[in-house]
Amino acid sequence: MTGSSVAARALVGAISIIAIVTAGVLASPTSMLESADSVSTDPVVFGLLVIGLYLVRPLFVLPTTPLAIVVGYGYGISVGVPVALVGVAITVTPVFFGARWLAGTESDPSAGGSTPDRPSTDHSSDDAGTTVPSGPIATVFSEFRDRVLVRSRSVVSRYYETAGPIRGVVASRLVPIPSDISTCAAAVSGVKYHQFVLGTLVGELPWTVAAVVVGASAATITTAGLGELSLTLTVACVLAAAVLLAGPIYRLVQTRLRTRPAGKPTDR
Repeated sequence: MTGSSVAARALVGAISIIAIVTAGVLASPTSMLESADSVSTDPVVFGLLVIGLYLVRPLFVLPTTPLAIVVGYGYGISVGVPVALVGVAITVTPVFFGARWLAGTESDPSAGGSTPDRPSTDHSSDDAGTTVPSGPIATVFSEFRDRVLVRSRSVVSRYYETAGPIRGVVASRLVPIPSDISTCAAAVSGVKYHQFVLGTLVGELPWTVAAVVVGASAATITTAGLGELSLTLTVACVLAAAVLLAGPIYRLVQTRLRTRPAGKPTDR
């Protein structure tokens, strides 16, 4: 990765963080969701509001469940479920490609590109011999990338190698972890976009259906989550994720046991 590329990615990352913090200070996500109640009787305005909420969701780091509740409140179950699923696919897309670009994996071979950049402890020059700027932003980003991002990417890459791209995304969506963390993990692991979207739709389906049902049965829009249904659904989804990963984990353990060198016999 060239110095100019490192600096550009670092600058974009810093601006993104500042924008997210600023947005969280200046606007209340709760008030944004509750404002949908006043326009729910106008299908056109409500539809535009829903689109806007899904588009700005990454900026406020909102979970997708409250948005599905809003959709269920306005559209009911039969229309709300497909609308909410499409909204999920749309709202995670910029996060996916943004994380891939910031991590320098947009040319990952598994994503249909060329060989990805490999970390180097020498930041003085790139592969072509071009001098890399040693500015503070580039230096800090390079150190953070090598010490934290590369190690994290190695862990999640092993996870997706073991589970498979689609199965891995489905399992990560089933467990109750922040949506954007799951998205970023898939992005930096070279999961292809269509595999990511398919896994996201399948994994988010139970959460989306439950949220839409809660929204459709509510007298007013609520941001309190799934209520009493939350614990039961969480346990069920975690168990489903465990079942999905049981096979790959078993095969991994068996492979390691077979390849483990036999111990030397001891004299008695």
